[in-house]
Parts: sequence; C-alpha cells; structure tokens
Amino acid sequence: MCGSELHALPEGVQRVSRFLQDAGHPHAPQMLDGAARTAQEAADQLSILVGQVAKSIIFKRRSDGAAVLVVTSGDKRVDEKKVTQLVGKVGRADADFVKSSTGFSIGGVSPVAHATKVVTLMDAELQRFETVWAAAGHPHGVFPASPAQLQALTAAPWSDVVEQA
Repeated sequence: MCGSELHALPEGVQRVSRFLQDAGHPHAPQMLDGAARTAQEAADQLSILVGQVAKSIIFKRRSDGAAVLVVTSGDKRVDEKKVTQLVGKVGRADADFVKSSTGFSIGGVSPVAHATKVVTLMDAELQRFETVWAAAGHPHGVFPASPAQLQALTAAPWSDVVEQA
C-alpha cells in the first residue's frame, strides 16, 4: 500500500491499517461485501470456523472506569468472573463508552489502534488456530494474523477468560 488507497477506507480502518503498517504486520485490512458484526457473520463471509474469529469484547472496570478489552475466540463466551480476577471488578460497557474509549463502534472494534489506552487480555483459546481474523475498525473490515502475531500487536497476556463448556 502506498497510502492513497487508505483514503477510500472508513476512518477506523485507515487507523488500523496505519497501525498494522507501522508494526510491520504482513497483512493489510480487507473490506468484506457484507457486515461482520458478529463472529458468525464474519466466519460465514470468510469461510472459516467461528472459533477463528478474534472477537473484541469491551468491559468497563468499576474502580477507575478504564476500558478492558478481551480478545476471545468467536466460539467462546467470556467469563466475567475470570476477567474480574485478572483486572478487578468489571461491568458491561455501553455503545457510547465503547466508541469513546476505543474510537470504534460495536461490531467493528479492533484489538489494536484504540483512541485511548485500554487494558487488554488475550484468550488463550485463540492459540488453537494457525490464523485468526480480527475486526479492523469497521463492521465490514477484518485482518488476518497468527495468534502469536495478534498477541504481539496487542502486547496483551494470554489468559484463561472463557466459560468452560
């Protein structure tokens, strides 16, 4: 990418693209034909397993109002009690909080390039896959990464943050 291509992309995708370029990530964001607001929608459009979708869930830490991002495998549910044990008591974040803290709207929250510093945890379950796909700042935008690449991009610890089956 030389840079001119970025101007045709939504602002959030441009921000993620610049972040990935600056980090030396080998894959640029891709725009899907349809929205991928859910892990299942993304998996269907990409013809991958739903578990290969690295979904971004935002919580609000009660002690200081910090945004807590949990990047989890699309086929898993976050266990709020486990997150609380790792970062302190959290609650659900509303759409305004998500937008103001990450710069992205729900359905397109990227695990990188946030508007403010967020506390991030990476679901160890993502390591089951060779490649995962994450939102790129817009409901139609995604980018691929190996779990190790995604962990390096976020600088987040691998954590057990999901409900047991």
